[in-house]
Amino acid sequence: MNIIVLGSGAWGTALAMLLVQNGHRVTLWCRNPEKAQEMRLTLQNPRLEGVSLPPALSVSHRLEDAREAELVLFATPSFSIRETAQAAAPFLRPDSILLSAAKGVEQDTCLRMTEILRQVCGSSHPVAALSGPSHAEEVARQMPTGVVAASEDLQTAKAVQDVFMNPYFRVYTNTDIIGVELCGALKNIVALGCGIADGLGYGDNARALLITRAMSEAGTLCFRAGGKGSTIGGLAGTGDLIVTCTSRHSRNHRAGILIGQGHSVEEAIRQVGAVVEGYYAAHSFRRLAEKLQVPMPICESIHAVLYHGMRPDGAMRLLMERDRKEEFPSHG
Repeated sequence: MNIIVLGSGAWGTALAMLLVQNGHRVTLWCRNPEKAQEMRLTLQNPRLEGVSLPPALSVSHRLEDAREAELVLFATPSFSIRETAQAAAPFLRPDSILLSAAKGVEQDTCLRMTEILRQVCGSSHPVAALSGPSHAEEVARQMPTGVVAASEDLQTAKAVQDVFMNPYFRVYTNTDIIGVELCGALKNIVALGCGIADGLGYGDNARALLITRAMSEAGTLCFRAGGKGSTIGGLAGTGDLIVTCTSRHSRNHRAGILIGQGHSVEEAIRQVGAVVEGYYAAHSFRRLAEKLQVPMPICESIHAVLYHGMRPDGAMRLLMERDRKEEFPSHG
């Protein structure tokens, strides 16, 4: 299959490498012409230190290369998905599959990534999302990984599954694209929160508390948004939460640790040196939760720390002192 990957960060590059290994003809699009030239010459991406790019991978700064692509993989940060889609749209085949590997919700519209792709590129394209516990560093080194290909159309999800599946990259299908995308975006916020708790010196108990109760919040939000609350128990939910909230590879978790240790939000993001998706997602999810009238106290508290200067220890104390409640409220 002829595939173009839009976005040459660590994740886009790791997926492009995997697709080449699977025998596909792959172009990795890089916004910066100088960076594209450097990657072609060195067969290296600074975002994936110590990993060599396969010679068969074509690296380009030309969006015109999308003209022949049967599958267009969007792997840019979530905040630039719309801009990238608008730039690429004139060059897309009307039947090409549009696949989002970005995890987020647009701030002004509360739209999911695939909703943006469909809005910008037109309804003729099959649309899907790829999500799950998948650090780029490990995928690039061919370590066992499991993800979800989600689409409202099962045949589209199966087509994506077929393209990506190999002995070290296992892909499951799921028709709950709403739940999969919302879970993928929410985990970045929770990872920030867990990092903050770690930076404050709290232990495993606090991390488990935040992860578990955030799952409850996410399940309610997914259901209210039209997805399945049960999706939170799968790879896109629980799996991604575990990975992102506990791993040294997680930019969101590292930023949270710095904030918990007393660094400003701006300084923490600067030190991480790459996009901290949870920072943007916290604002988007707060708006979405308000729109859907879903209480999300953990996300609300993290938002207060990130955007309103609340002290991290004060935010945790407010969460712990909330009114008593049942873990699983009975209905009827």
